[in-house]
Amino acid sequence: MPQASTHYLHRRPNLPMAEAWIRIEGDDLVEIPLLGDVSAGMPIEACPTIGAVHAPSCMVRRNTYALRVRGDSMIDCNIFDGDVIIIERQESAENGETAVVLINQQEVTLKKLYIEKSGVRLQPANESMPPIYLKNSDIQVLGMVMGVVRQHELTH
Repeated sequence: MPQASTHYLHRRPNLPMAEAWIRIEGDDLVEIPLLGDVSAGMPIEACPTIGAVHAPSCMVRRNTYALRVRGDSMIDCNIFDGDVIIIERQESAENGETAVVLINQQEVTLKKLYIEKSGVRLQPANESMPPIYLKNSDIQVLGMVMGVVRQHELTH
């Protein structure tokens, strides 16, 4: 039976997300709640689940939680289907930040957020996927990506 190895990627501030990741050791792990799935593609209904994941303490702040990524819209930011992202709960995002966003109080998605004259653009980090355009009142920022927990199966 294959074993899984876990890799932890921590986001360094003030760098484009595709270049911001540094791999860190999982020596000092703390448990944080896994609250469900987030779409990296078309938004999906917010369906809370109860669970937990372990993450390095340097990724964990006071309002930290985890979500499992479903989809491929953020691959150019090194976030892939099946990854668990570590989220710091925040209610606002800077222009161009990667955020977990609630749409119309029912669907969640992971995208780059851009504030434009006509409203908000949720931009995938995958050239093959189109952006989503919404009014400011249609979205609520839930948090920012602080890290990634990635499990790889070992076949030996």
